Amino acid sequence: MTHSPTAPPPGPAGTTFDLGGDMPVGRIGYGTMRLTDHPGIPPSEAVIWEPPRDRAGAVAVLRRAVELGVGLVDTADSYALGAVEEIVAEALYPYADGVVVATKAGLARPGPGKWVPLGRPEYLRQQAELSLRRLRTDCIDLFQLHRVDPGVPLADQVGALRELQEEGKVRHIGLSEVDVDQVREARGTAEIASVQNLYNLAMRQHEAVVDYTAAEGIAFLPYFPMAVGELAAPGVPVAEVAAELGATTAQTALAWLLRRARNVLPIPGTTSLGHLAENVAALDLTMSDDQFARLSALGG
Repeated sequence: MTHSPTAPPPGPAGTTFDLGGDMPVGRIGYGTMRLTDHPGIPPSEAVIWEPPRDRAGAVAVLRRAVELGVGLVDTADSYALGAVEEIVAEALYPYADGVVVATKAGLARPGPGKWVPLGRPEYLRQQAELSLRRLRTDCIDLFQLHRVDPGVPLADQVGALRELQEEGKVRHIGLSEVDVDQVREARGTAEIASVQNLYNLAMRQHEAVVDYTAAEGIAFLPYFPMAVGELAAPGVPVAEVAAELGATTAQTALAWLLRRARNVLPIPGTTSLGHLAENVAALDLTMSDDQFARLSALGG
């Protein structure tokens, strides 16, 4: 059961966030998972296994994202077996000031559609070295544990990332798909700069994590941020609020996340230049207290 959260007041003050305390980024980032497979495949069916057929189009989207002010680009070693990291480097290297590239390790890909948590320290170190090579950098801005491996002590998994940080190969450490207790436990081993969980207006199982990270100044990166499903149907408050804002339902879902807490940095992904511009434009929307409350109540 989710609750109806409170939020900071509306206004332009929340358009940026200092990720890790020293990397200011715009609060709408770009997630690269959709830069895989073939055009037209719904996200729910994509296996994230093959690189995009239209590589030039993927490069163009990434470059346009930065032109529009996107500062956070999120990727992973497991997206098309590292091919997406290579595309990020092709598009953005040398990285401009203000561009933060985040990647992840900790999910092995033994086959299409298969994701296996693998958090052995030697594996995480190996994947970090491969990511450094593919991204053409000597230091990963934000290196995230993609999933907690239940077969390896969390302290060992986070400890491997901390060692990389101490060696100057990782600037900040993040986690993905974790609960509050796991974040607390990980913080006993290393400073945690971010948490990336599935969270959107329709799927609110991580309310406690949002609240905890907000209180602790840790960035919260919701993935699949616009997956509102039936909540976007005509006559439902999402559509009503969208009409009031003069926005799309997707922009409204993003605006709700931005109002949810100052530390929330949605990372929507798209292969469309038009949708990319629409997503970034959600930063310009100001959602009222009443609109926020009406949408928050949808979560029960």
